[in-house]
Amino acid sequence: MAQWDDLRVFLAVARAESLSRAAPGLRMDAATVGRRIARLERDLGAALFVKSPQGYALTDLGERMRDRAAEAEASLSLALDEARGAGAGDQAGMSGQIRIGAPDGVSNYLLPQVCAAIGADNPGLEIQILALPRVVNLSKREADLAITVSRPQAGRLTVKKISDYHLHLAAPRDAEIRTLDDLQHRRIVGYIPDMIFDKELDYLDELGAQSVQLASNSVSVQAMALRHGAGVGIVHDFALPFAPELKRVLTDSISLTRSLYLVRHTSDRSSERLTRFADRLSQGLRAEIARLEALVA
Repeated sequence: MAQWDDLRVFLAVARAESLSRAAPGLRMDAATVGRRIARLERDLGAALFVKSPQGYALTDLGERMRDRAAEAEASLSLALDEARGAGAGDQAGMSGQIRIGAPDGVSNYLLPQVCAAIGADNPGLEIQILALPRVVNLSKREADLAITVSRPQAGRLTVKKISDYHLHLAAPRDAEIRTLDDLQHRRIVGYIPDMIFDKELDYLDELGAQSVQLASNSVSVQAMALRHGAGVGIVHDFALPFAPELKRVLTDSISLTRSLYLVRHTSDRSSERLTRFADRLSQGLRAEIARLEALVA
């Protein structure tokens, strides 16, 4: 019969879709992880994965087992949270591991300093930041909570708005851009069009541009390209203090407002630890957005 440790290994491979990517988090080598999966499949008498050079894809049975194992993992996490709270009192610091999934702009310019402050107050807490150019899948337990730029419309999720934030057109400080016509002969830096994973990240219409001459799926790469004089592009106001070579231009003509949302799996809403962390994270993000935007206002 499969033991919880077997399911833990199975979940890690199911989420990583690879033995080598799952191994570090399990503190095992890839060969050991492979043997554990083979033993589990042998004990069950059924295949959980389809193996290929591209990785490990779940079979139909594997997908059903992943969902049930994830539910068991969540229940175990809640039980441990309750035990920690009962044993340490209401004022105890948070502990254990919490993983946050977020777009790379938030991951690069906001989360490091906010999470550093939370970690300083909670030395027993291990915080992981998962920066992905796509929406984090909480149902697959890729993370404990996610930050998104659109409110999810499906899934067993709880969603709370964190804050609005602002974006403007930015260019090198020596650029002479006074009217929209001045953009006609400027290279546009932005997202790779077919890799925009959220409609709120599609800024081309705001610029009246038809194409992007230098593109990346990473907003941080875009900002670095602008810092090296690659052209003009939309930049988060909260990122500009980290890019002193850039300035906002045409602020009266091009000004965008977007929002950040904190998303959690519904089954986690009774976790006091995650709720405390989510509240502290939201407060920290609101304060940091306000602080950084004030520096460029």
